Amino acid sequence: MPGDASEAPNVEISPEEWRQRLTPEQFEVLRMKGTERPGTGKYEHPVFEGTFVCAGCGQELFKSENQFDSGSGWPSFDRPIDPDAVVLERDTSLGMMRTEVRCARCGGHLGHVFEDGPATTGERWCINSISLDLDSERGPASS
Repeated sequence: MPGDASEAPNVEISPEEWRQRLTPEQFEVLRMKGTERPGTGKYEHPVFEGTFVCAGCGQELFKSENQFDSGSGWPSFDRPIDPDAVVLERDTSLGMMRTEVRCARCGGHLGHVFEDGPATTGERWCINSISLDLDSERGPASS
């Protein structure tokens, strides 16, 4: 079970420091809970191999072998690498009930998880590309 919102991130940086570390677009998504426009992210389609890490702190989050093309306009995964790498929080913004996904290490907003994914888990972890970096050194997808 992923972590819950009561778990505090273990990377605490001031908003000013985050603004210096991140691009304005990354800051908007990771720190202000924004969302990139659908179809604009570089990792939308599963054509990459390696480990996706948090763009804010480098925490390992998703393996490329767990990515699938959901047609949603955002990168989609059927599970995180480790349930403890993420924190889930109830999100009632925009007049709907969703489950927000945040990085357990730095608290950065990653996206949302939905229960309409593939049969492997039934979950679709819909993540903003801008919240991720690809680390191809941490292992290619296995067959």
